[in-house]
Amino acid sequence: MQFNAESEKPIFQQFAEQIEEGILKGIYGEESQIPSTTEVAVTYRINPATANRGVNLLVDEGIVYKKRGIGMFVSVGAREKIIAKRKATFYESYVLPMIREAGNLELTESDTLTMVERGMKDEHNTH
Repeated sequence: MQFNAESEKPIFQQFAEQIEEGILKGIYGEESQIPSTTEVAVTYRINPATANRGVNLLVDEGIVYKKRGIGMFVSVGAREKIIAKRKATFYESYVLPMIREAGNLELTESDTLTMVERGMKDEHNTH
């Protein structure tokens, strides 16, 4: 894990997103334990309350849950919840602005789709 103190995103949000990344990549599977807030706070020299706030975001979204006296665990269906949330964010943050800009440039729907397809092919060929 890495935290960027210069980022516009608060540390607690960065922590939550890094746990989400771990879930998406399969590092933390359903019903597996995530690092404790104390462990994260000590290892990365952040305030334990900050780490706890990040975990609470994930709890509020149903991505992790607490087993009393044991720790925090990944909820069943957490990966699907993260994907759904990120798809909605992707649509709002990237697709809608792209469509607005395409309109500003007087691109047709076909022109826009062609450009997206080209971008997808170019990206696929570089990886």
